[in-house]
Order: sequence, then C-alpha cells, then structure tokens
Amino acid sequence: MKIAVLCHASAGGSGVVATELGLKVARAGHEVHFVGSAQPFRLSGQGGMRGPYFHQVSSFAYALFEQPYPELAAANTLTEVMLEYGVELAHAHYAIPHATAAIHARAIAGRGRVMTTLHGTDVTLVGAEPTFRHTTRHAIERSDHVTAVSAFLAEQTHQVFGTDREIQVIHNFVDSDRFVRITDPEVRARFAHPDEALLVHVSNFRPVKRVEDVVQVFARVASEIPARLLMIGDGPDRSRAFELAGQLGVIGRTHFLGSFPDVETILGISDLFLLPSSNESFGLAALEAMSCEAPVVAARAGGIPEVVEDGVTGLLSAVGDVDAMADSALRILRDRELYLAMGAAARHTAVTRFHPGLIVPQYLAAYRRTLSGPS
Repeated sequence: MKIAVLCHASAGGSGVVATELGLKVARAGHEVHFVGSAQPFRLSGQGGMRGPYFHQVSSFAYALFEQPYPELAAANTLTEVMLEYGVELAHAHYAIPHATAAIHARAIAGRGRVMTTLHGTDVTLVGAEPTFRHTTRHAIERSDHVTAVSAFLAEQTHQVFGTDREIQVIHNFVDSDRFVRITDPEVRARFAHPDEALLVHVSNFRPVKRVEDVVQVFARVASEIPARLLMIGDGPDRSRAFELAGQLGVIGRTHFLGSFPDVETILGISDLFLLPSSNESFGLAALEAMSCEAPVVAARAGGIPEVVEDGVTGLLSAVGDVDAMADSALRILRDRELYLAMGAAARHTAVTRFHPGLIVPQYLAAYRRTLSGPS
C-alpha cells in the first residue's frame, strides 16, 4: 500500500501516535509519505532511501490574505504527492485541518481514499466550537473511514455532531520495548535522592491538563514524605504552575524540564504518574508511564478509565479533587506491596492490551477495508 499521513508536528499525543504508526507501517513494507508544515517530532532521523518520506507544506504570504490558509496549502501538497507517487490512501490524524485537506486533495486529484483518526480535541474542543462545527462534521461524514482512539471519543463524536456514521475504535499503542523500567541508580540520582519518591507529569500544559492541580497534589504529598516532582512539557499554563509551586513552598523540589526529548528515561525512573486532566480522549502519556511500571493517579475523565483500571494499575478520583488524588498518591507510595503490584499490573496491561503488535494490524486492516470499500 502507498499511504500519505497528515499530522501535527508537535510532541502532542496525536502527532506522536501518527508518527509512530507511520514508522511501523513503513517497516511492515508499505510506502509511507508524511505531509505537514514541519517534520513530525518523532520522525527526525528515521527516514532513508526506503522511506518513510517527508513532504513539507509550503507557506505563502500575500497582503490580501489576513491569515494563512494551512488547509489549502496542505491539500495542494498532498495532491502533488498523490499524483506523483501514486498514493492510494490519505490517513488524516485530526479532523481540522488534516481531514478537510485530505478530502479536498481527493477531489482535486480525482483519486484516492481518506481515512480520518479522531484524537480528542478535534472533537471536544475545536469541533465543538461553532466556528468549525459544520466543517468538522463535513470532514467526518465525507471521510471514507473514521476511527477514534477510545470508545469515549467515538460516543462523544456521535453526540456532538449528531452523526450516526460508523466510527471504529482503535486504541493508541505504546512501544513497550522502549518504555521500560530503568533500575540504574545513577540515572535516577540525576533527578532525585534515593529516599525521595519521584512523581512525574507530562503534557502540553494547557488548561484541560490542570497542571496547577498537579502542583497542589505534589505539595500535599511532599508535606508527608520526601518527594520530588518532574514536570515535562510546555504550554500556556507553565508560568501559573511555576508560581504556584513557589507559593506552596515546593519550588525547590519541583523541576520544569520543558519539552524533554528523552521522555522514556524520565518515565523509566518515575515512581508515580499524575494526570488530573478535566478531559482526556485516551491518556497516551499515562500508558507510556504504565509501560515503565509506574502506577497512575488520575482524574476519572474521558477515556482515562479505558487505560487506567481503578484499583489495579492506579487510582482514579473526581476531576479537581486534589485531596483525594494526594491521598491516593500517598496510599500507593507508602504501601510497598501495593506499589509493586500496581506497577506490575500496569506493565502487564501495556504489553497485553496496547502493544504495537496488537494495534498496528488493526490499522492495516482498516487501511485495506477503506481501499476495498465502495467509491
């Protein structure tokens, strides 16, 4: 198969999943072309003579245009790729602008199929915005096949847009060979003392992630036991979280590492992962932590319960209940037997339910189904 992949270039979940999937599809012997405004975050250094290939979307500044038109530019580049390389299928990760661009390119080229994967905020945030509601619904309805990363998101899509079209649920996956527990004490010593519990949070620091809740939970934990917090990522709420850490007196034990490129090392030495988001379509960062044998303390929101089993691989609480989350964290960290059992269960879940060997074939089957379906 010849496949074009449209995705965001950032380190966010949709871009990570799209890139990792494209790489594995290419290694399975298929021709993969990435199309985007910038090279995807995890694609760097991965291409070669046999692909995957990257095609950059051009930009155009013109005084008459008050703002750029990424969808039209992406559609134009994708059309060129479809015609020049004989691409049969465009896999759009995110409804706007990628699915709309792919549908436009399909019409221009007069060929090819479009498969759209919904990742979360393209439905719950951007798609629900009145400015884009009809456009997003059109992208979903006009795609040849649609998938969602969780059953929660599929149901949300049906509710938000009032569509009855079929949406196949294909969960995200984690490379459990890369995301593993690191037992080397020297690696851990770079970030924490041997007697300190190491708590970690990874996100884009946007309001939905509730990073101030992360700091509040940690402050309560640190008042009871020796602990340290690593904050991985960046975004608009970083400064507020930083200021709060100072106000709560834990700034010396809270480290903001930015967009740390080697996130598997941080997760590999972590003792607990915090995810208090008000909404998550899936929770990929939590799954990556679970693969590293780290239990998860999270909010019971969105698709998180499809990943984190309450009482087995972590503990879930109501959104915003920082006291309950702090109690959950302390319960796990103080009970060595419970901590080890949850860590082992988390790893088992990652390997047996979310391994690439289980998920990637579902995508390949969806590709074949899309290509063989009615025009």
